Amino acid sequence: LGQRNNREILKQMPPYDDPELNAQVRSIGKQLAAHSHRTGLDYRFTIVDSPTVNAFALPGGYIYITRGMLAYLNSEAELAAVLGHEIGHVTARHSVRQHSAQTTASVVGAVVSVATGIQGVDDLTNMAGTAIVRGYGREHELEADRLGAEYMARSGYDPDAMLEVIGILKDQETFEKKRAREEGRKPNVYHGLFSTHPENDTRLQEVVRAARTYKTGSSTRINREGFIRSLEGLPFGNSASQGIVRGNRFYHESLDFTLAFPSGWQIDNREDRVVAMPAGKDGLMQLQMVELDMRMPARDFMKKVLQLHDLRSGEQIRSGGMTGYTGIASGKTTFGTRPVRYIVLMRDKTAWIFAGTAKDARNPYQYDRQIIASAKTFRAMNTQDARFASGTRLHIIRAGSNTRYRDLAARTPIDRHAEEQLRLLNDQYPKGEPRSGQLLKTVR
Repeated sequence: LGQRNNREILKQMPPYDDPELNAQVRSIGKQLAAHSHRTGLDYRFTIVDSPTVNAFALPGGYIYITRGMLAYLNSEAELAAVLGHEIGHVTARHSVRQHSAQTTASVVGAVVSVATGIQGVDDLTNMAGTAIVRGYGREHELEADRLGAEYMARSGYDPDAMLEVIGILKDQETFEKKRAREEGRKPNVYHGLFSTHPENDTRLQEVVRAARTYKTGSSTRINREGFIRSLEGLPFGNSASQGIVRGNRFYHESLDFTLAFPSGWQIDNREDRVVAMPAGKDGLMQLQMVELDMRMPARDFMKKVLQLHDLRSGEQIRSGGMTGYTGIASGKTTFGTRPVRYIVLMRDKTAWIFAGTAKDARNPYQYDRQIIASAKTFRAMNTQDARFASGTRLHIIRAGSNTRYRDLAARTPIDRHAEEQLRLLNDQYPKGEPRSGQLLKTVR
């Protein structure tokens, strides 16, 4: 089961290409696994190239951590805490215990889209939807914490780092929920968190305290500075290979395209699609791509692949030197069954699929002109676009006596909540300031 789903997950969430950082994660993970209750498994540890804050495990010892999660960690011991927690899920066989043979077959759909953003949009083009891993419930998550803290102590790490990392992720969850409310979407949070902060969670503190009895010596490994320095250059947010949002325009360097969404619309760059909604959340449009084995006219693709048998008001359309076809068909959306505007542009053997609708059943074509106009801005990138298509990365500095987050935020390309995000990255949320001599993660 793990082998099969691992292949599918890595198709949707490619591994992050950094040999040194991957080697560090594998080394720490293998040390923890060697002190686990199932040492006979061939554990595999993978950093996946996703900006979301998550880690998860599959049966058989497949452990994944996102680069988005790594950005918020501040020591090797904290990384060990996250990996130990996920190893705990494997050794306790939580995924096997929770799911029947029928439901585990859909485990890929439960993990590949850890950033869903806007609910219900997955139904828009009748393609397979995905969902966040919700975790295993309080008792299983606490058991994973207990096992992970034990494996940490047996491996020479300070088990108190389990409390530290949960506190960091709890702060990140608080901020993420605040931002999600502002943006009218579902928050994206790590599954191993509960309503209480670790400072007030008596059962969690007891679990970690019990793990201290497994300590192998008087000293414990933490390694803050070495770990933080290893994050130099780590992409923060979406990387160039995943696409970059600049204002209302979206750039994707590796797929060689750019387009402009309607002004003021919220753009949500997901693993498998780009979704946009107006400020009132009363409409939506999305873009997906499908690679074909052979060239096919856009109209035939809409009929044969998208199965749009009731396509009406059809006509040819051109954009960026590409030919395509547009029409309207009924479809299930987050707003219910609505007339959906479909636009398909063909470039060689790739189909670019636009789909959009409006919430108001009495005015389902409210955003039709904007959807068509946006699709017509789709084109290949030029040399001027390249400078906008590169993403932001972590840059490590040493704080001086006068270093303040307000000043760092003024110099960062982060366009929203910059001070809060910098504090979160450095475990000084919500009001902390850098200490003189402290290594700091900045974004540039």
